[in-house]
Amino acid sequence: MLVKEFWEFLREYKVFTLAIAFIMGGASNALVNSLVKDIIMPIVAPLMADNWREATLNLGSVHMVYGAFLAELLNFLILALIIFLVTKKLIKLEGETKK
Repeated sequence: MLVKEFWEFLREYKVFTLAIAFIMGGASNALVNSLVKDIIMPIVAPLMADNWREATLNLGSVHMVYGAFLAELLNFLILALIIFLVTKKLIKLEGETKK
């Protein structure tokens, strides 16, 4: 009985689909990290400093390291765009299947 309830729980809440999405999200994150750090930032680096990871902004005695932050911001924006586009497509497909 408990096994049957557990199986129904897995199906009802689409746990397998969620697990697959989680794994794909991790893989996408690694891919986007590589894109930003290995392709985009070396192109942007000459505009910032010799080493973009150590690019700083000095305001008196305050030294802000903005290079690594900029790379993480680009990671976030690219991932957010991917999630937006995938979600938009899924909503469109779901609407077409309901008709």
